[in-house]
Amino acid sequence: MQIAMTLPTMLAHGRAETLGWCRGIDEGPFSSLAVPERITFTSHSWTVELAAAAALTERVRLWTTVVVLPAHDAVQVAKDLASVDQLAAGRLTVGIGVGGREHDYRAVGGDYSRRWSRMDEQVATMRRIWAQEAPFEGADPVGPPPVQPGGPPLVAGVIGPKAMARAAVWAAGVDDPTSITSVDTQALAQRRELVEAAWKAAGRAEAPHFSASLWYALGPDSQRRLGDYVFDYMKIFDAGFARQMAEAAPVYTAEALREAVAAAEAAGCDELFLVPTTADPVELDRTREALGI
Repeated sequence: MQIAMTLPTMLAHGRAETLGWCRGIDEGPFSSLAVPERITFTSHSWTVELAAAAALTERVRLWTTVVVLPAHDAVQVAKDLASVDQLAAGRLTVGIGVGGREHDYRAVGGDYSRRWSRMDEQVATMRRIWAQEAPFEGADPVGPPPVQPGGPPLVAGVIGPKAMARAAVWAAGVDDPTSITSVDTQALAQRRELVEAAWKAAGRAEAPHFSASLWYALGPDSQRRLGDYVFDYMKIFDAGFARQMAEAAPVYTAEALREAVAAAEAAGCDELFLVPTTADPVELDRTREALGI
């Protein structure tokens, strides 16, 4: 299993922290650098942060985990992603999903209805744009073309069996969102089996990529920091629910992080994205030390 790292996109940070995280992740041994998306939050723009990461790294693969595609215009997203793929010399993988926060849609004038079917349509649109087909008759193609033939690989952030079946038609795999605060080996292994079954039912011969993300904290005051992060992120759904999640979040020691990583590997994850709860790049050193990597 590969260990990937997420930028502290959701936290306040500036140039110095961005440089430290991007260059520190690129030094290794992390497999990928991921950028998540939220709109009605303190987070940075995913397009800006991803472009910065493309310019500040040379080795590591770049990911989005995940872009809420139906909230946006597919042609603009295709153009933005192709631009990043050019800046990154073909190192981009794109995680996409429908999200669960209507506020994010409303904030940018997005349509919250028919999210799943519209995402299917948007994927087809983006691939036509990446193939340099004009967006409408008489128009010029939308550039730039991506470096990767056919465009960056698409990975679906999905949960239910219907969503997995849809994703099996067009995705290279699934980025599972269910283990964000803790990893249950049996439950995550069952999730992987569902993904593999969906791929088989769709007649896909290749094995699907299967990844997950995990919130964690190390160093001074790590338990409080992790709890605050979880609560702030989840309170949009319900404050009581968010507080319960925050109080139960267990990965705030080196031992707990090692156990979570081992559990994800035992479940058959191909890649685990660690999500830091501090903007201090020193967390990278703590993580390497905790995992012995």
